[in-house]
Amino acid sequence: MSDEHGLILNNKSHKMERFLEVCLLLLLYNDVGYGYGLVEELSYFGFSEEELNVSTLYRTLRNMEKEKLVESFWEEGGQGPKRRVYRISEYGKAELDQRIRIMRMRKARIERLIGRYAELGIEKMEDNE
Repeated sequence: MSDEHGLILNNKSHKMERFLEVCLLLLLYNDVGYGYGLVEELSYFGFSEEELNVSTLYRTLRNMEKEKLVESFWEEGGQGPKRRVYRISEYGKAELDQRIRIMRMRKARIERLIGRYAELGIEKMEDNE
């Protein structure tokens, strides 16, 4: 088994439900973030506020903290209440790098599949269906 193939099969972080975690790690890579601000930024990756409620986000962040991917602390909110702020850990940075490598490998495989499909000429025009 090649190293590439083993990496995909043996690494549990390649599952699709981990996509949110990868997005959060990237958003936190160079700056800290907090719940509502992260929800807004996640729209760039295709998450809508309707499908991603704040409780789901905080549950994910808490799990990421348990896995040592992120760290959190309380920050004074100016005139408002304190808010929990998150930042990526060194381990989280290494894990982000690993997950992006896996996603690149999967993307290449998907592109080959789609290319072969197009070569066969069986692609249907969606507008005509």
